[in-house]
Amino acid sequence: MSSRLAGLLIVSAAAAVAAGCVEERPVYHPRPVQREVIVERQAPPPPPEVVEVIAPQPPPPRIVEEVPPPRRGYVWVHGYWRWEHGRYIAVAGHWREARPGYHYVHPHWEQRNDGWHFHVGVWVND
Repeated sequence: MSSRLAGLLIVSAAAAVAAGCVEERPVYHPRPVQREVIVERQAPPPPPEVVEVIAPQPPPPRIVEEVPPPRRGYVWVHGYWRWEHGRYIAVAGHWREARPGYHYVHPHWEQRNDGWHFHVGVWVND
């Protein structure tokens, strides 16, 4: 065997042995973790059910009540008459927290052609 052929065989054998020693590993690139952020928001309350109250007769005279002295940050809601089950029921006055930029329109009754209509107390933008 010629020395040239022997050298080539030695190099080939060494390459074959060395090739078996190489371990190919997959390259790991960490990906950023995507987290889903869940924000729970309360759904706005459904609009209040509107029920128009019409009484066949006028309400009794205004409720006589002792109005307390002013209270900072609150509005006194005057007592009023509520129509319930075919009769008027007295509702006592009470404090309601003031809303900046609004004024309070008290509950009241209004006479129309078909009877007495009740208007609930509402905050009105100034």
